[in-house]
Amino acid sequence: MRHVYFRGILAVIWLAAAIISGISGNVAMAVFYIILGGVFLYSAYRAREREKSGRGDE
Repeated sequence: MRHVYFRGILAVIWLAAAIISGISGNVAMAVFYIILGGVFLYSAYRAREREKSGRGDE
C-alpha cells in the first residue's frame, strides 16, 4: 500500500509543478508536468484497484 501513497504524492507534486509553470508562463513544461502527474495518478489508481481485487503484482 505504501507504493500507492508514494505514487499519489508524486502525482500531486508534478501537478503542483504544472500549476507553477503555467502561472510563470512556461506552457510547454506545464503540459509536460500535467502528463507526468496524470501518469502517476493512473499508476496509483491501477495499483490500488489491483490490491482491492487481491491479485497482487501479477
